[in-house]
Parts: sequence; C-alpha cells; structure tokens
Amino acid sequence: MSGPQSPPRVLGRGSWAEASRIAEVLRKETIGGALLLIAAAVALIWANSPWAHRYEAMTALTVGPHALHLDLSLATWAADGLLAIFFFVAGLELKREFVAGDLHDPRRAAVPVAAAIGGVLVPALLYAVVNSGGALKGWAVPTATDIAFALAVLAVIGRHLPTALRTFLLTLAVVDDLLAIVIIAVFYTAHLSVLPLLAAALPLGVFALLVQRRVRLWWLLLPLAFATWALVHASGVHATVAGGLLAFAVPVLRSRGTGPGVGLAEHFEHRFRPISAGVAVPVFALMSAGVAVGGLDGLAQALTDPIAVGIVLGLVVGKPIGILLATWLVARFTRARLDAGLAWIDVTGLAVLAGIGFTVSLLIGELAFGIGSDADDRVKIAVLAGSLIAATLAMMILRVRNRAYRQIYEAERVDHDHDDVPDVYQR
Repeated sequence: MSGPQSPPRVLGRGSWAEASRIAEVLRKETIGGALLLIAAAVALIWANSPWAHRYEAMTALTVGPHALHLDLSLATWAADGLLAIFFFVAGLELKREFVAGDLHDPRRAAVPVAAAIGGVLVPALLYAVVNSGGALKGWAVPTATDIAFALAVLAVIGRHLPTALRTFLLTLAVVDDLLAIVIIAVFYTAHLSVLPLLAAALPLGVFALLVQRRVRLWWLLLPLAFATWALVHASGVHATVAGGLLAFAVPVLRSRGTGPGVGLAEHFEHRFRPISAGVAVPVFALMSAGVAVGGLDGLAQALTDPIAVGIVLGLVVGKPIGILLATWLVARFTRARLDAGLAWIDVTGLAVLAGIGFTVSLLIGELAFGIGSDADDRVKIAVLAGSLIAATLAMMILRVRNRAYRQIYEAERVDHDHDDVPDVYQR
C-alpha cells in the first residue's frame, strides 16, 4: 500500500533525467533565439532602408511548381513550409513531455497546462474588448509565446536561473504551441476543400504505420511527410497543421525488446530541432518581420490603431494576468506549493516574459489580415513593440531575484557522493 502523495509543486525542478534533457533543448533554443533576433533586426532595418524595394521583391519572389499549385512567394514558403518544421518539433516535444516526461503525471501537468490556457484566453478577451465591432479576426495574435525569443532574453538576464524556471517556461510555451495549432486549424481555415484533406490521410497513415514500426529511412518518410503537407496545404487548412499531425504520429517509447536508447520521437527531435531553431524560425523572421515604420509619426499612428492597441495590451497585460490567475487558481485548489527558494514574484516574471509573442503571432497576423496588408503591417509593429516591452519588464522583475537564483543554481550543482547526479534530485 503506497503512502500519501506529496502535493504538486509550482515551479518544481522535476527529475534529473528530465532536467538534463531540457537543459540540452534550451541550449539549442537559446542559440536559435539569438539567430531569430538577428534575422528580425536585419528585416526591420532593411525594410526601412533605401533598399526597401529589394526586401519587398525578395519576399514576393515566386518559386515552386505551378502544376502542383505550389508556386508560392518566398514569404509564403517561409510561413507555410518552414514553420511546419517548427510545429513538427513542437509536437514531438509536447508528445514526449506527456508520454514519457515529468508531465505524464496529471498533477504535475495541471499547472503549466492551466497557465498556457489562461495565457491564451485573457489576451484574446482583451483584444476582443478593444476591437469590438472592428477587426476581431486578429483576436489570436497576442495569444502565442515565442520560446526562442524568451530564452534569448533569459540568456541576457544571466546563466544562474534555476532549472525550474526554464522548465516551466518551456512547458508553458510547448502547450501554447499546441493551442496555436488548434486555433489555426479551427479558426483560420477560410476555404476548406474536403477531397485534398481526405487524401492527406493516406500518406499520413502510411507515415504513421512506418514510424510505429520504428522505420527511420528518410527516403521513405520525407516524401510521405511532404505529400501530407502539400495535400493539407491544398485543402485550405494552414499547412503548418500538417507538422503537428505528423509529430503526433511518431511514437515516443521504444518498442519492447529493442534494448536501451532513445525513442523515435526523441531521435527525430535531435535531428530536426537544429533545423527548426537555426534555420526555419530565423528565415521566417527575416521574411516576416520587415515592416516600414514610417518614422516616429508612422510609429505613433500605427500603435494607436485599435488592432495594435489590442495586441500590445494582450501581450503585455493579458498574458501575465491570464498565466498568473490560472496558476494561482490551480495552486489554490490542488494545494500546490512553490518549490523551495522560489516566490510568486518568480511566477510573475515568467508570466510577463511569456508576453513575448513573435513567430506564431506574426504567422497568425498574416493569416488573419493577409501578407503585406496595412493591417498586417500594424500587427508586425504591435507584436515587435509588445514583445520588446514584455522583455524589458521581465528583465527588470527577474533581475531583482538574482541573488536568490544564484543560491538555488549553486545548490542544484552540489554532488557530495560524486555520482554525477546533484543531491537535490535524490531527496
């Protein structure tokens, strides 16, 4: 007969195996975040330079086979194609967390899942209030958290942040990405063609059958993945949804009798995360972040538009309120406790940091208003402004706690028995 379970923890550090794996993931995402920021800065400077017409010509350049209706602009290829890789990796991470990670325990999963849901609902509500009777179709723009951008900010703050803070942010952002896939599929499918969507089930089914049998042959899997993507694209459902569907088909656990080693989902994640973080997301930022601001007058005019006001409020105010409120409610009703050494100001700092919405926010803005439209330009300015404000506020809040973070960081590295597992993970 087992003893009573300990109450769940808010910002708990989890197991050493999971902490080690997540540390590796975060290193790759932090590098990707730096590349994302560089690409966004290049796009913004280029779009406001004397060579702006060359930037517009580049993003509008059409490539691809016309016979397959894939003669798309480079900007569309980045949004529909490269971000499908991003959502594939996010889907793999999400499935692994809930099947084999610390979040397979519903009691541990409750806090970050509730936080992510709150961080979607409240920003959407604030946007809708500001734009009631107006451009309501942009309601989902301020609901997304950009993990790469946020981790880049954490890297600037310092390297002594406790594992629990980084893990909570990553988990929240991954669940956020799942919600984004659902939102894009349900609310941003303008014209649905049933036949291509039904046809996509064939290559997807064969892909699922092969990966369930642990087949890793790229020359078999990649054509099936591309066929699934192309048919989903032809159906009118945004093609990035195909990335999530393919990821959910990949098994996490190794089959019985195959010996030690990583599962297929983790294998694919190792292969594709560098492509996602180092290529797909930065190239999308380069293609999408360029917007002509029009000087201080143009910036002021853009930021006073209801669309921009709703987005900035959603990111800077709605995200923190939604995450904090949901986290507090779950903690209140499950009697969850903050981990030792941490306080609610730490949750506040992470909640504000989650207001950095870049990659998926820009994507949803393009889906809502159309690439290159005046409203889309205002979305870009608002997302950039809101993310910058959220990053600045989060840095100010989290820096106040640097001394406490350093103490936790040092305690997490004490290994008196020299077994390569810090003692805090063995208590």
